[in-house]
Amino acid sequence: MTCLKGAEIIVDYLVKERIPYLIGLCGHGDVGLMDAALDRQDKIKTVSTHNEQIAGFMADAYFRVSGQPVATFTSCGPGSVNIQMAIACALFDASPLLAITGNVPTQQFNRGPFQEFGHHYQADFVSAMRPYVKRSFQATRADMLPDMMRDAYRTMVTGRPGPVHLDIPFNVFTESAEVSVPEPGEWHGGLGVRSQGEPASVARALELLSAAERPLVLAGYGCTLSGAGAALVQLAERLRLPVATTPQGRGAFDEAHPLSVGPTGRDGVYAANRAARACDVLLALGTRFGDRSTSSWEPGITHRIPPTRLIHVDHDPAQLGKNYPTSVGIAGDVRLVLAQLLDQALCANPKALPQDSGWLASIERWKRAWADALATTSGSQTYPIHPDRLMRELSRALSDDTILVSDIGAHHSWMVQQCRIPPRGRLLQSGGFAAMGFGVGGALGAQLAAPDRGVVAVVGDGGFLMHASAVATAVEYELPVVWVVWNNMGFVSIRDLQAGFFGPEREFATRFRSARSGKLISTDFAKLGEAMGAQGIRIERAAELGDVIAAALAARRPTVIDVAVQADVRRRTAGGWSMPPLATAAPNFDPDPLGVEPAPPAR
Repeated sequence: MTCLKGAEIIVDYLVKERIPYLIGLCGHGDVGLMDAALDRQDKIKTVSTHNEQIAGFMADAYFRVSGQPVATFTSCGPGSVNIQMAIACALFDASPLLAITGNVPTQQFNRGPFQEFGHHYQADFVSAMRPYVKRSFQATRADMLPDMMRDAYRTMVTGRPGPVHLDIPFNVFTESAEVSVPEPGEWHGGLGVRSQGEPASVARALELLSAAERPLVLAGYGCTLSGAGAALVQLAERLRLPVATTPQGRGAFDEAHPLSVGPTGRDGVYAANRAARACDVLLALGTRFGDRSTSSWEPGITHRIPPTRLIHVDHDPAQLGKNYPTSVGIAGDVRLVLAQLLDQALCANPKALPQDSGWLASIERWKRAWADALATTSGSQTYPIHPDRLMRELSRALSDDTILVSDIGAHHSWMVQQCRIPPRGRLLQSGGFAAMGFGVGGALGAQLAAPDRGVVAVVGDGGFLMHASAVATAVEYELPVVWVVWNNMGFVSIRDLQAGFFGPEREFATRFRSARSGKLISTDFAKLGEAMGAQGIRIERAAELGDVIAAALAARRPTVIDVAVQADVRRRTAGGWSMPPLATAAPNFDPDPLGVEPAPPAR
């Protein structure tokens, strides 16, 4: 037992869990925590941002790259309200982090002190955070903290990972208690939190795959979270299974592999959508079948389930049978279930495994048709730059281990659809809550997690303007992030929805225009970056973009690249997205419409 302040208990436990960073923003409600962090700088580093959302986005991206959660800290009132958007993103995308929020002193509960959430219940920030976290804890005494810290960490990383909230009144940070800080290894060092699938269901799944004429794997983000990439390659090669991914699942399967088909859905490629709706058995791994990956569940655009027989594997049983009926539903960790399938497949007679009846040749034909179409525009010399050309230049500029981070906006659709993921690289994106700013700030967290790798964030001008303070943080901490600003002078993805739903003449409040003249206006993002101490570059010709990005990565300093991009180019679409009751346009690219496919095997 040691006499420790509340803040010391928190920091000491974080050190024991080997949490590498505290990321946040100062305020009167959290200075007690910051004082304890000052004394442990040798074991846990503190990063100070200029906006609380940036701290949350950094923590989210740090986990995605490193697999290690970190903690955030914010003050009471607006500081902690401001981080909620980033915390919500982490919850939707299963990124664990510990969000520590300061609160008013317990002695002042119910008296309406400065920034108390007390309209319905005393110091009630726990209720404000409830929709965005797996669990909230509020310590009203310092001696409550050892158990809370232990429980908070376990809750963060077990089951479906996600953010956990710890709310600390100001006095609890500074008051002392005789406590023992728990040893993490004693409490959860031996916990096994991954589960295999039910053996009979796994055997049934292999039977369906073996009988299929047109099998397809759909790899979701759950494959990435479980580290299932190697097992997926082995199974796909053993059974000759083509592999598509959800948009969020991009990178779960090597996209240079001959069996790779590409992403499905609204922002997917033609081959993946065409194969997904033509397959007779679909093995879906770690996906919730959301609207953007399924073309809003419209039959015949991305999926036809039924008649396609669905084998659905997910760690969360609530996802099984939620959006599509399953022929086989398996609750289990994707990597472990794949290992079970592979073990059985390796023991099977080769004659009992799927036999290719031209299915792979059809997929190759669809892939070539898509690639040939892109080739007609990806070499465009126009200025402002054609988006397809920007994607080509970006793809060729990346080294083999570059981490790409995409913000939300019109550019995100092009990134999902066309940007090459390097063989040892990653593509990070906010796929569930999809908040603008994740790409701007998350790039800092990715760079912290991988200091020796290049990090390129592709961000819209709208999102960058919301969160440009991230550049100042990068300069302060010497984080050599490269931001490519997709400058199309507006919130063009929403402008496009206006045109699609209401007509092209109904554009309103979605472009950046002078209120007096109506003329489109743009920030000089290169100068904005330079004003904060970064390198700023403005692209003048399409041909120079790839070399500029490569040089910026090599320079190893924060860089903002301002790229004027055509706003009126319509993307090729092989999927769709609907918002009832408004009708949306059908896919505009389908050179090989779905004909009468052979019936799925009767099993």
